[in-house]
Amino acid sequence: VGEVNGATLCMMRNLEIERVGLAAMGLGIARRCIDEMVRYSTERKTFGKELYHHGQIQKTIAESYAKYMAGRCYVYGLSNDLDLGSYGNGLDADGTKLYCAQMAKEVADAAIQVMGGYGYVGEYVVERLWRDAKLLEIGGGTNESHHKNMMRDLRKRQSKLD
Repeated sequence: VGEVNGATLCMMRNLEIERVGLAAMGLGIARRCIDEMVRYSTERKTFGKELYHHGQIQKTIAESYAKYMAGRCYVYGLSNDLDLGSYGNGLDADGTKLYCAQMAKEVADAAIQVMGGYGYVGEYVVERLWRDAKLLEIGGGTNESHHKNMMRDLRKRQSKLD
């Protein structure tokens, strides 16, 4: 199973891996929401033109994409540097999960807004994606627990950020 007295290492490492995995789920939710917003905004017409021609829709989709890409960079960067044989990546494991869970819910909320009433009903996928995103803010540690963990780790660093 492992080395004697090595259970703490395994448990902490597994929590870090879980949180990075949940952050990646947030990325998937956001990506699908963006795809749905782009698809819907090119199909739906208002005032004689496709929805994507309206400035507020452009702003919403563009900002959603920027948030998604920021989360993607954070998750990919941490994943690339993650040492599966040790632990000590808690600050960024918590950070990626915290950021991506919130970001996924914001992007899903934006998708519901872009789609109007259609985004709220069960026959469109964004309604389910919003519920899935909300669960990410709770499962694998609440946002508040990540705040606490991150502050503890930042305090230990004493402003020695990379």
